[in-house]
Amino acid sequence: MLSTLMVVNTAWSADLPPREKFKRPSSIPSPLSNPLTLEKATLGKTLFFDQRLSRSGGMACATCHSPDQRWSDGRSLPLQAESVNNARRTPTVLNSAWLSALMWDGRAATLEAQAVLPITTAHEMNFDLTSLVERLQKIQGYRALFTQAFGDHNINQQRITQALASFQRTLVSNQAPFDRWVEGDEQAISEQAKRGFAVFNNKDKANCVACHSSWRFTDDSFHDIGLPSKDLGRGAKVPAQVTLMQHAFKTPSLRDLPMEGPYMHDGSLRGLKAVIKHYKSGAIQRDSLSKDMQKFELSELEESELIAFIQSLDGGALNIQPPAMPE
Repeated sequence: MLSTLMVVNTAWSADLPPREKFKRPSSIPSPLSNPLTLEKATLGKTLFFDQRLSRSGGMACATCHSPDQRWSDGRSLPLQAESVNNARRTPTVLNSAWLSALMWDGRAATLEAQAVLPITTAHEMNFDLTSLVERLQKIQGYRALFTQAFGDHNINQQRITQALASFQRTLVSNQAPFDRWVEGDEQAISEQAKRGFAVFNNKDKANCVACHSSWRFTDDSFHDIGLPSKDLGRGAKVPAQVTLMQHAFKTPSLRDLPMEGPYMHDGSLRGLKAVIKHYKSGAIQRDSLSKDMQKFELSELEESELIAFIQSLDGGALNIQPPAMPE
């Protein structure tokens, strides 16, 4: 086992978790009902970038989950597809193979189920799967892709969602400097970032790890963090008596963040300093507020160390180019 951070000159350094708790997995998980194959992922990539999956023919999955925007869209709020508002920021699809609940409110249990939602939702692609199947069946080039992926050229709803899910499972963060440090390279991150890792984990300091745990830096759970939003989030999907789920949203990963944001489900915060300020003292006090939302104090130096640590989680952009569209 790797030792704790000897470079951190604080009284609480012995309480740091072992680095192995944050070690990247060696393989990508997929369900038995949809085992991951290169052929399905290739088909899914083509579908992901194809604007013909939307009713208007003007929006693809990649419109809001763009490779050059960390697989989000860089906007505080998404495009108003066909003039229908969307009040929640577009989350990244990086590392979604490991998600146990998807969407900000967790309303999809699998990537296959999630694939249906943007296609059929009014403020996104605003299509229906029956019409989509009919459209794709008329495109000769898709027959070969479906045959390679599934053994014959039958195009149906299940295969479309399985292919889209398969491609998204291949979108895994590149190795970041933090990962190299976890593996034992002491020079991979700065001493400042190492001290920031201590601030991140310290229960008497930022205690970010209470929700941002695991190698993806998320607990895959839902929390009300006290934002001034009327959106009930997970609370709209469960009985009102489940107090802690009111105004609760899924904990996002901290990997590969755009350093200037936008952040939070509503895109309301810009920059990591603004996020830290909110967690220090900006939360609205209400019955549903997460028990982990406790006020804390950080010096300017500790804030800069914490930010340096978060920056060490950036593995850089995935080099994925849009495919040629079948005709």
